[in-house]
Parts: sequence; C-alpha cells; structure tokens
Amino acid sequence: MGDTADRTGTTGTTRPITVAVIGASGRMGSEAVRAIESAEGLVVVGAYGSGDELGDLAGADVAVELTVPAASPGNVAHCVERGVHVVVGTTGWDETRVETLRRQLAEAPPASSGAGVGVLIAPNFAIGALLMMAFAAKAAPFFESVEVIELHHPAKVDAPSGTAVRTAAMIARAREDAGTPSAPDATTHDPDGARGARVDGIPVHSVRLRGLTAHQEVLLGNAGEQLTLRHDSFDRGSFMPGVVAAVRSVADHPGLTVGLEHYLGLT
Repeated sequence: MGDTADRTGTTGTTRPITVAVIGASGRMGSEAVRAIESAEGLVVVGAYGSGDELGDLAGADVAVELTVPAASPGNVAHCVERGVHVVVGTTGWDETRVETLRRQLAEAPPASSGAGVGVLIAPNFAIGALLMMAFAAKAAPFFESVEVIELHHPAKVDAPSGTAVRTAAMIARAREDAGTPSAPDATTHDPDGARGARVDGIPVHSVRLRGLTAHQEVLLGNAGEQLTLRHDSFDRGSFMPGVVAAVRSVADHPGLTVGLEHYLGLT
C-alpha cells in the first residue's frame, strides 16, 4: 500500500502530499512550482535552485527533479537515500545511469509509509506526447519505414531529446516483437551524418530553432502511403497536468518506472 493510506489521519481527513521542487528557478521548475501550488491536495514545502543545499528536502514526501543531465543523478540519489519519492523530468538518463539508480533503490531506506521508494523518469509529461508515442509504437510494425524528427528551442542542451529516444525505443521494440524487417535504406555515403542519429536502429533527427518549444514528428511510410504523427507543445504549461499526475501517483509505484504512460494505463 502506498503513501496515500499513510496520509489519512484518525479523523478521516487526508493530509496533503508535500513536494520539493529541485530546479525551481528554471523554466520548467518555476512552472512546476506554480502548478503544484495550484493543485488540490499538493503543497510545495521546498523550492531549490542551482547550488542550493538539498538537506532533508524540507521533509517532503515527493521531490520533482527538473535540472540538467549533469546534476540529475546526484540529486535523485540524494532523494532516494532519504526515502523520498522522486519524479524526474530531466533527460540524459542512459542505460548506465538507469542501472546505477536501480542499485541505489535496492539499497534505499523505505519511504515514510514503510513502502519502497518510487522513482519515475518521465521523458515527457505532455499527455498528447504520451499518446503520440503509444500510437507510433502501435503503428510501427505495419510500415516499412519509420523515422523520428524532434524539434526544440536552442537552449536545450541534449540531443536527441529524451522523448525521441523513448519513442525510438518503443518503436524498435514493437517492430522486433512483430518480426518487422529493418527499414530499407540504400545510403552508403554520409560523411556529415545527414541521415541523423540511430537510436535502437531508428533514424532520429534533431532540430534546434529559435521560437520552438517542444515538438516531435514520427513519419511512417509504405509504398504509396505515409502516416505522420505529430505532437506540439507550444507552452510549458502543457506538461503540468502530467507533472501533477506523476506526483500524486509515484508513491504507489515502488521501484523504478520509465515513462509516465505506465501510470496512465497507456501501455
């Protein structure tokens, strides 16, 4: 049983979920603070910027980690070591980092309820993006060719995006499970990498352009037809319903979960 039961007192009332936001001075972090403060049953008890000491995270039940790839693993480890559930929106979590986190969780003390600590790594919080990824994985075995194009603002430090990496992994797994052959591609000469990165064998192309926020297309092709799946986040507010849903659910999912879709029944 998760922390929801632990928050119910003898009077039958339920105390709020207390939340610490790490990276609160950033674009996503400041938006998350506002969204959590406005959400029923959630209370921000700590807001930490770059260089701030995290300490006991103000006794928070859940930490929301929205920083940069270089800082994220250390911040998450700090939370886990203190029995605090974590919702991670920072990208850059490769398989090595994920395996290290699994080991840390195996050694972590329990949360305040006595249940195991839950950590969610969410490459994207936008509900539309999660649906786009799920639709792409469902469609991918039916098409010869598939490529991913992700488009973001030029301040983004990593490429490809975490959403694109997650999408490519889901597509590749679906195609492998269905026995779909590799996509045809006669390219033998590409010294400048014009064909993009290969993520689990799926071509992924990154665009960094002023005026964009977060956008992705999945192109699927057969002879004589094309299916295009596109999601656009025009404002960071599009991510906030997912952040709030993750904060409310993470205590009920001990251990590591990658992808908010698992909390929302989209898998």
